[in-house]
Amino acid sequence: MDDLKARAVRGGFAKLCGQAANFALRIGSLAILARLLDPEDFGLIAMATVVTGIYGLFSTAGLSSATVQQATITNEQISTLFWINLGVGLLLALMTAASAPALVALYHQPRLFWVTIAIGFGFVLNGAGVQHSALLERQLRYVALTIIDLVSQIVGIGVALWMAVAGFGYWALVAAAIVSPAMNTVCMWLATAWIPSAPRWGRATFPMLRFGGTITLNGLIVYVAYNFDKVVIGRFWGADALGIYGRAYQLVTIPTSNFNSAVGGVAFSALSRLQHDPVRLRNYFLKGYSLVVSLTMPTTIFCAMFSKDIVLVVLGPKWIEAAIIFRLLAPTVLVFGMINPLAWLLFSVGLTRRSLTIACVIAPLVISAYLIGLPYGPKGVAIAYSTAMTLWVLPHIVWCLHGTAISLSDLFLAVRGPFLSGVVAALVAFGVQLEFGEWGPPYVRLMIEGSIMLGVYYSMLLLIMGQRAFYLDLLTALRKPRLPELPDRTASVG
Repeated sequence: MDDLKARAVRGGFAKLCGQAANFALRIGSLAILARLLDPEDFGLIAMATVVTGIYGLFSTAGLSSATVQQATITNEQISTLFWINLGVGLLLALMTAASAPALVALYHQPRLFWVTIAIGFGFVLNGAGVQHSALLERQLRYVALTIIDLVSQIVGIGVALWMAVAGFGYWALVAAAIVSPAMNTVCMWLATAWIPSAPRWGRATFPMLRFGGTITLNGLIVYVAYNFDKVVIGRFWGADALGIYGRAYQLVTIPTSNFNSAVGGVAFSALSRLQHDPVRLRNYFLKGYSLVVSLTMPTTIFCAMFSKDIVLVVLGPKWIEAAIIFRLLAPTVLVFGMINPLAWLLFSVGLTRRSLTIACVIAPLVISAYLIGLPYGPKGVAIAYSTAMTLWVLPHIVWCLHGTAISLSDLFLAVRGPFLSGVVAALVAFGVQLEFGEWGPPYVRLMIEGSIMLGVYYSMLLLIMGQRAFYLDLLTALRKPRLPELPDRTASVG
C-alpha cells in the first residue's frame, strides 16, 4: 500500500497523456472525416449505433470491473469469466444481426441492414480481450493500457481515412468500428501473455457475476437515458438533423469522457484496494475528484464561449448549424464532470445497488426532458437536456455521498477553488469577446482568446486559490523512481 499513491499518480498521468493524444486523434480524424463525408453518413451510423450501443453495454457484462474490484482472485475464476465474456460477445453479434431488419423498418433506411451486421461483429472481438484488460488494470499497468489504446485508435482511424478518401462513404466509419477493437484485443493478449484455461464453476464466481450484472444493468439504464434523444431526433427529424445534433453532442462530450476515462480507471483500481481503509479512501477520492473538476471547468467555459469558432475549425462551415446545439449542450460537460466520478466511489466500496437505483431515477427525468423539447427540434432537445441535468446535479451528489466516508462539505471544499477560478475566467472570456468580436480567422481567435481564458483560470487556481501545493505533490509522486510491479493478490495467473 505504501507505493499505491505513486503508482496511481503515475498511472493517472499515463492515462491523461494517452487521453490527450486520443482527444487529438479523435478531433483530427473528425475534422478530416467531416470534410470527406456528409452529415447523412454520420447520421446513418448513429442510427445503427443506437442499438449496437445498447448491446455493447453487455459486451463486458460488468465482469472486468468485478475482476478489478475483488481483493483476491484465482486463475480459474478469471478463465471462467473469460469464456463468459466470449460467449456473451458471440450472442450479442447474433442479436445485432437479428435486430438489423427492425432498424431498417424503424428508420426506413435499407442500407442499415449490412451496416448493423458488420458493426455487430466487433462484439466478438471485444469479448476476447475483456479479462486481459482487467488483469492489466489490477496491476495498475496503465502505461501498457494507454499504448494499446493509442495503437488501436491510430490503426482504426488510418483505415477509416483511407476508405473515406477512396470513396467508400459511411463504410469508412463502419471499418473503424471493427478494426480498432480487433487491434486492441490482439495487443492485450500480447501484453499479458495470459492464456485462459477451461472454465470451472464455483461458488466464488457467482458473487462476481452478481456484481457485474448490477453494473451492466446500471450502464444499460444510463445509456438508454442518455441516448434516447438521438432515437427521437432521428425518428422525427431525420438523418440530417441527427447528424448535426450527434456531431455537436460528440464534440462537446469528448473532453469529459476523456478526463473521466483518464482518471476513472486508475481511481477505481486504487479505491478498490482501499475499500476497507476509509481515511485513505476519503483522501484519495477527494484529490481525484478535485483534479477532474479542475480540468472540466475550463473545458465547459471554453465550449460555451467559443462554440461557433470550435465548430468552424473542427467540423467546417457546412456544420455551422451544430454551433448553437454545441453551446446549449455545454452545461452537460460540467454536470458529467461532477457526477461521473461518484461512480468510482460507489463501485469501489460495493454500493452497486444504490448506483442502480439512482440510474432508475435519472432515466425518466432526462427522457421526459427530451420529449418536452422534441417539438422544437434539436435545439429544444438540447435546452431541455441541459436544464434537466443542471437541476439534477445536487440531489445526485447528496444521494451518492450518503453514508460514505465523504461528506457534502468535503466535496464542496474540494471543488471550491476550480469553481471560483472558473467564474473569474468566464467573466474575462466574456469581456474579451465583447471587446474584440469576430476579428481574424476562427483558429486564431481560438488560440488567442482561449489562451487568455486558460491563463486567467490557472493563475487563479494555482496562485490565489492555493492549489499550487496540490499539483506540486502530484508532480513529486510522478517523479519518484520507477518501482517494481505492485504485488497483486491473484493466484496462479500468468
